[in-house]
Amino acid sequence: MSIQSVLQELKNVNYSVISEYIIRRISEYITESGKNGGIIGLSGGIDSSVTTVLLSKATQNYFILLMPSSSTPQKDMEDAKKIINMIGANNKYKIINIDTILESFKNEIKTNDKLVLGNIKARIRMILLYAYSQIMNYLVIGTGDKSELLLGYFTKYGDGGVDILPIGDLYKTQVRELGRYLGLPEDIVTKPSSPALWEGQTAEGELGVSYDIIDAVLYLRVEKMMDIDSIAKELQINVDIVRKIDRMVKTSQHKRLPPEIFRLSGRAINSDWRYPREWI
Repeated sequence: MSIQSVLQELKNVNYSVISEYIIRRISEYITESGKNGGIIGLSGGIDSSVTTVLLSKATQNYFILLMPSSSTPQKDMEDAKKIINMIGANNKYKIINIDTILESFKNEIKTNDKLVLGNIKARIRMILLYAYSQIMNYLVIGTGDKSELLLGYFTKYGDGGVDILPIGDLYKTQVRELGRYLGLPEDIVTKPSSPALWEGQTAEGELGVSYDIIDAVLYLRVEKMMDIDSIAKELQINVDIVRKIDRMVKTSQHKRLPPEIFRLSGRAINSDWRYPREWI
């Protein structure tokens, strides 16, 4: 089995059924939460573009924030505007440049470390989304996909700080195909993923592995439950690449779970006890 054959198997899902299900669940979740709608941060990348289109189909009550910084490529802003025009949201968005906010943090912490500042950017965006969500009584709609969630390739309490993750069970490969199904412009569908937290940043460049390989490995490891050596042999790739991806999943587990409460009593929260449903 080659990488391409694994990806083809991954792609072979019913995108009509998937999109209808996600749209219905977004709508139901908003209603069940007692909220008036949903707010989303749109970057112009494939994940946020697909999720924004799905949100616009789930409810008329949605709002979009574009939150560029000096490291945001002009192409990303242009692509975000394409999505806004595509869904007819010209009166449902706001642009907030976050450079001034970032500068105030930078002055306080006295650092030029791009990783530190990049994570602050992601958390500034989270704060803005939640501020607007509280004002509007909206849910914050997350845009993370399964590949990036598994790898831990997101900022804890940044782009990971959301209320729901509608495409969180779709691999990047599947999100791109869903984008095609939804009629997104091809240049957005095929655009290299990047958080654009600093100039020149790309996801694949930072991860050191292409998403084709990442998705093939994750699919065989997570869905097919194959061992590391078997995956390397199956895909005909170096076993160290599989080990690297597997290690990223394991070491990022803390980012996908609520903070662990060390158990000292018989009923510690977030261990093996939950508030009984019959008490509600």
